[in-house]
Amino acid sequence: MKIENSIQGVRAALNQARKAGKSIAFVPTMGNLHSGHIALVLNAKRRADFVVSSVFVNPTQFGVNEDFASYPRTLDSDANLLAEAGCDILFAPNAEEMYPDGRQQATTVQVAGITEFLCGASRPGHFTGVATVVTKLLNIIQPDMALFGEKDYQQLAVIRRLVTELCIPTNIIAIPTHRADDGLALSSRNGYLSSDERAKAPLIYQTLTQLQSAILSGQRDYASLAHAASSHLNKCGFQTDYVEIRAANLDSATESDSDLVILVAAYLGKTRLIDNLAFSLA
Repeated sequence: MKIENSIQGVRAALNQARKAGKSIAFVPTMGNLHSGHIALVLNAKRRADFVVSSVFVNPTQFGVNEDFASYPRTLDSDANLLAEAGCDILFAPNAEEMYPDGRQQATTVQVAGITEFLCGASRPGHFTGVATVVTKLLNIIQPDMALFGEKDYQQLAVIRRLVTELCIPTNIIAIPTHRADDGLALSSRNGYLSSDERAKAPLIYQTLTQLQSAILSGQRDYASLAHAASSHLNKCGFQTDYVEIRAANLDSATESDSDLVILVAAYLGKTRLIDNLAFSLA
């Protein structure tokens, strides 16, 4: 596996793959890799001839008092995991390479509407940072396809929207959330949890499945169901940011919607956990 730290270097390496007629898949990450990330790489290898992954802790998607400074940087172990998974190139730029004019660059990408609720409401500016860095990465790599996990459901929707509206010729592929045996969605931030918090964290997924069962049994008062679930999590020691039941396209759910998604964000101690469960009533 080659490791490239510069835009010029990764483009030169990718040009060789393109000249050889290889299809290119891209797996962007912020590092501190776990088995969910590696599953994305392995899936990419099944779909394409050549796989690129990036490790970049993007400063512009972190808000004030968030965990940018403490976010784990584990590049050496990440590189080893990617090499073992058969990744062909690791693109690992620093902030100066990605933002040569500084974090407050004049050009940003904003996706209106879909970024204004859920995580967008509680993390102002987060999705502008995400949309900007993903646009930059897709323009740098120019992959045929890019793979993202479904755990960040709203982020995935934002990326799909920007790719469509900015006419970026990359196929966005969603991969199901990888979970621990007890149901907890794998996340780089799970490492922040204490042992007691880690034991309690699977209650989020249990709450999602209980809500799904209630809806499948015929209950349709989505607001009351979400409120009761939020109260339950709070009583169990979480500080709920939101529990919402929405249509699959993230519009407000109505009784006429057959494809739904339940989304949760909650703090457990200082750690913010997110998860979701999408399903169909049909």
